[in-house]
Amino acid sequence: MRDKIAIIGLGYVGLPLAVEFAKKYEVVGFDINQTRIDQLNKGIDNTLEVNKTTLDDVLSKKGTSSLLFSSSTLDLSSVNIFIVTVPTPVDKNNRPILIPLIESSKTIGKLLKKGDIVIYESTVYPGVTEDECVPILEKESGLTFNKDFYCGYSPERINPGDKKRTVTQIKKVTSGSTPEIGEKVNNLYASIITAGTHLAPSIKVAEAAKVIENAQRDINIAFVNELAKIFNKLEIDTHDVLAAAATKWNFLPFKPGLVGGHCIGVDPYYLAQKAQEVGYHPEILLAGRRLNDSMGEYVATQVLKLMVKNDIAIKGAKVLMLGITFKENCPDIRNSKAIDVYNNLKSFNMEVDVYDPWASVNEVKQKLNLDLKSKLEGNHYDAIVHTVCHIQFKKIKLSAYKKPKSVVYDVKGTLNIEDINGRL
Repeated sequence: MRDKIAIIGLGYVGLPLAVEFAKKYEVVGFDINQTRIDQLNKGIDNTLEVNKTTLDDVLSKKGTSSLLFSSSTLDLSSVNIFIVTVPTPVDKNNRPILIPLIESSKTIGKLLKKGDIVIYESTVYPGVTEDECVPILEKESGLTFNKDFYCGYSPERINPGDKKRTVTQIKKVTSGSTPEIGEKVNNLYASIITAGTHLAPSIKVAEAAKVIENAQRDINIAFVNELAKIFNKLEIDTHDVLAAAATKWNFLPFKPGLVGGHCIGVDPYYLAQKAQEVGYHPEILLAGRRLNDSMGEYVATQVLKLMVKNDIAIKGAKVLMLGITFKENCPDIRNSKAIDVYNNLKSFNMEVDVYDPWASVNEVKQKLNLDLKSKLEGNHYDAIVHTVCHIQFKKIKLSAYKKPKSVVYDVKGTLNIEDINGRL
């Protein structure tokens, strides 16, 4: 029997995966958001991960390979491989939220048949697939794990907004609940991933590998953020120091900045949660997260100090923030730390305008309670804060939006040095 695949969750991860599998298999892209389904069926992807031409192409194919977008579980009845790509965020106390994963497992459990495979891609701490999801699948289906149905885990490695390292160009870690299923899962992904695959010896190993990838990056960025704070006090330019240090072959080229998003800003908390459950309190892991979470307040304070140094009145000052998404050239605002800069600037009784040509006006209003500027207007800002290095911002002539006496602070360190008054 030819495999029929369901992708559960059609966000930044699920949609590109569904499109690639649909080039070789019959695929159902499932999402509970009907608006999202309606848009995709019209060839519209608001995440900008897949263009309209590609969507139209895979939707129009007939025969052995095809793609159906649906919010109806009826369309999942003939599927034998389920791939779960739902989000796994944290709550306000940085505790993992597994509700989307649990609800997806309940939905799939009601549909499971003998021989089916459920593969999870969502970022989790080691043990979630087998200890949390499998019991739900067994309960809902009445089937027995590793006898009637099987599981796999293949962590997502999508880099939102990256048009070079797309899903097929990133090596895929795979795993299965038995050696035979591991081989099957590996072969399935190998059929579409041109960069190759790595078959991990167990699901827990694959889960752990994913969660430490971003934790490692988080810690490294926290280190250079701390260096930036130290060098600022020493009146040394951090970027000049990093450029000099990078001349050594084994120096890691990390840059200071705001660290948010749905992966780096979240994954360390998942690993910390599991560590605490088994009686270990992680120190470096959480220290890095605390430091990175403090950077929004730090940036706002640095802007304030620059303004005071230049005799600019703080109360009622007009500030322009360039960028609100969590990273450059991407519309994703999930866990963006730019909002921390905004909130801290507002706390000093400043008027803050935010301009971001990539972000959705409606989404920003709904999720961040912030009204984006639809266009830039000239020469009336006391301070300009460059928070996200979208490609459009490189073409902006900042002098057109400054008052005669104003300051420019560059969080990303990508603006021309002669155009700024300070940088992280």
